[in-house]
Amino acid sequence: MNKSNLWSLRLGFSGNQTQKINTIGIEKFLKQSFTASFENKMPDCLKDDPKTLSELKDFREKVKNINSETAKTELKKQIKNSIELRKWWVDEIRKQEFPLREKMVLFWHNHFVTTSQKVKVNWWIYQNNYLLRENAFGNFKQLTKIMIQTNAMVRYLDNVDNRKGKINENLSRELLELFTLGIGNYSESDVKNGAKALAGLGLGEMEAKYRKPFEDNDTITYLGKTGNFKADDLVDIIFEQPNIPYLITRKILKWFIYDNPKEELVKYYGDYLRTVNFEIEPLLLKIFTEEYPKNTAGSKIKNPLEYILQLIEALQIKEMDVAIIVFFLKQQGMDLFNQPNVKGWDGGKSWLTSQLYLQRNNVSDLLCNGRNINRKSFKNLPEDGEEPKISLEKIDIKINFNPKATNKQIIKELNDTYLFQVDEISQKDMETILKYDFDAEAKNAQQAVIRLFNFITKLPEFQLI
Repeated sequence: MNKSNLWSLRLGFSGNQTQKINTIGIEKFLKQSFTASFENKMPDCLKDDPKTLSELKDFREKVKNINSETAKTELKKQIKNSIELRKWWVDEIRKQEFPLREKMVLFWHNHFVTTSQKVKVNWWIYQNNYLLRENAFGNFKQLTKIMIQTNAMVRYLDNVDNRKGKINENLSRELLELFTLGIGNYSESDVKNGAKALAGLGLGEMEAKYRKPFEDNDTITYLGKTGNFKADDLVDIIFEQPNIPYLITRKILKWFIYDNPKEELVKYYGDYLRTVNFEIEPLLLKIFTEEYPKNTAGSKIKNPLEYILQLIEALQIKEMDVAIIVFFLKQQGMDLFNQPNVKGWDGGKSWLTSQLYLQRNNVSDLLCNGRNINRKSFKNLPEDGEEPKISLEKIDIKINFNPKATNKQIIKELNDTYLFQVDEISQKDMETILKYDFDAEAKNAQQAVIRLFNFITKLPEFQLI
């Protein structure tokens, strides 16, 4: 696989950035990615959604009687806007010249999980998404402080129910287990005492706020330190722990390069993260520039978004309704804003079960045959998650290849672009599809090369980057 194409997929979602990486080099590409502008305008779909606590209270009054027509209309509107928010995000991802920021937003979204299904307030979900975009390359410690004190997080992890005399440990536990240190680096006593420090942290206008009547101001001992602590204090103490860098560096390596990173790499990059005071930008620069020269192709299974956006880009599909992409992601278990649990998407082999692999192949067959789901299928879905009645429509597709090339040259060109390795059997199968007397200038040449590409997409090697 061409190295620039490989890293275009890893630092984005398709081969669209291959030429730029080739032209300016990986380090300059990264630096431009870090400084590239990003969208800070509220999505139109949220214009009329409740945003303040008073607006939210009014909304709840409207839907109190679940059987009333007003309630049904308002709830359907919220569900529709939740779907529109997914579509808005995929659009943002697709239009970026430097998509690394959006790939980091997706990473953080899967680290600091909050789901629309449980939070049920689209505005809070969007606020989290924006905060992750704004801080994508920023300081991990500061981002942790921000994220555990958002309305979406205190709702999702039930800290709205955490109060003195009635402690809820969910946020305290996940702060230690999933967000920072990982299992084995804290005690149950730390979880309980952390929950006391977080008691009373509930909903606020722009972010979560402590409410005095519900606070627990007992002196606690937390990770060896004793005092009267609140949310920021807990994070400060956590980031003094010796094992703090390793959970996040392991997850970053898994997200971008290795489904199973070596522990020496985790420790090496983790130790560096500590030296730069938990700043993510220099960590990413170091990881990507040092891993780029290595032969690492084939070490990670593509996630569903990488898979579908690469297909669309390869076939040069100009007008793909983003609702179809959102639908495919949900089928593949990557429903944006709705991970299966607080641990997020597992990634790795979970992206390639026999059922998901079959779905991928079916989608490739559909698109490579110049067919697509009709966009009308996705209009006015009656409720979130309900599958549309599918009808198909014709689309224009095209594969780039050299019209002066021989069959073996074209096969090699496609292999270099899409596969990290090719065995002898696959090579022979490809030469059966594109025979030795193949005429690249013939009328049916485009269809033949598309058949070859469709075959390539079915190979296990195509699922890896």
